[in-house]
Amino acid sequence: MRILLAIVLNALALGAAAWIVPGITVEGADQGAGALILSYLFVGAVFGLVNVVIKPIVAFLSLPITCLTLGLFAVIVNAGMLMLTGWLTSWAPVQFVVRDFFWSAVLGAIVVSLVSAILNRFVVASFDEPR
Repeated sequence: MRILLAIVLNALALGAAAWIVPGITVEGADQGAGALILSYLFVGAVFGLVNVVIKPIVAFLSLPITCLTLGLFAVIVNAGMLMLTGWLTSWAPVQFVVRDFFWSAVLGAIVVSLVSAILNRFVVASFDEPR
């Protein structure tokens, strides 16, 4: 259940980034609202897999520069994970496209981080409450 919730939250955060940042799009979902939802869920699953497998390694290796920049390099790491998600989905029928690194990926990483934090605060907290 938590994995499905994480995929949905990732899809919502990536959808918000695609809606706000002009250089981020999802291509290949032209058949209607259902196909668009499934494509965002697919991209959310790929993004979640990248964040679980690759991001901890990159974050550990970049720890010295992250400390020197007082944590600001974490935004660059998150932007790299967005770019990696775009590269991994380039072979799928649905592509997550990030036009350029500097503005699109960095702004997209900030949007995804903010939306994910807000959604995790309200949605995940409601699932953790005792009944």
